[in-house]
Amino acid sequence: MEIDLLDFVQKSKRLAKQALGKHAGEPASGGFARWVHVVLHCFRLEEEHSFRETANRLKYMAEIREVVELDRDDLPDYTTIYKSFDRLKMWVWRALLRLSAQQHPQSGHVALDSTFFDRGHASAYYQKRSNRSVETLKVTTLTDTESLAVLDVQCHAHWRHDTKTGPQVVRRNADDLQYVLADNAFQNWQTEYEYYTLGIEPAIYYRGSSVNAVSNNALIQEYDYTQRWMAETSYSSVKRSLGDAVRARFWYREFREIVLMFAIHNIEQLCEPL
Repeated sequence: MEIDLLDFVQKSKRLAKQALGKHAGEPASGGFARWVHVVLHCFRLEEEHSFRETANRLKYMAEIREVVELDRDDLPDYTTIYKSFDRLKMWVWRALLRLSAQQHPQSGHVALDSTFFDRGHASAYYQKRSNRSVETLKVTTLTDTESLAVLDVQCHAHWRHDTKTGPQVVRRNADDLQYVLADNAFQNWQTEYEYYTLGIEPAIYYRGSSVNAVSNNALIQEYDYTQRWMAETSYSSVKRSLGDAVRARFWYREFREIVLMFAIHNIEQLCEPL
């Protein structure tokens, strides 16, 4: 999605300060405020720059520097930006994702689905030396079917079954949900029972052609089951805009990068298109 970059940075700044709360102004790596680092990482992924390129581009983008409150003669080094991604914990990125989703209208109807991101971006030599065998990350998300905002993300390097990850994601957001739409990979009676106990109506497609499966699959059409494909639309938007591969090498950095990518997707939906 082509958006106004300055508008994107301004919205990222506002949400970063809200996500960090009282910690927003505390110095992080290099003595710069924590919210500055969050915004720089949003800018870095949005523009698909490396850490070196991010530091270099800031020298020539006066309006961006003004928003981020940085002087041209006192910019963070690329190593400072790199290290801050380690120091900023996962809760920061999850808070940013949650707040970015809350800027959109919440319908209570969500699509539960999974997708994959390539982690083979590193060299074959590095993968062999680090004994890395898993080449893709599995990502399970909750997507609002009306606004296309991604409400929550769960990442796994070792692929857990959807019936395990699905309830985990739904459980964290149960207070805001009315209906959950999902395909048959998420279907078993235990997960459906848990959704009912949480006060959520599951619309999950059943396998097979038994009377029970046929009747259930006909019934869930009343809950707009076809809107489940909105999750695929959000995946397509993220991967076309930000890519389908993670650049980080370590698993914890990869998880943070994926959560940040979906937060950026939510912020992009708020920005003015070019």
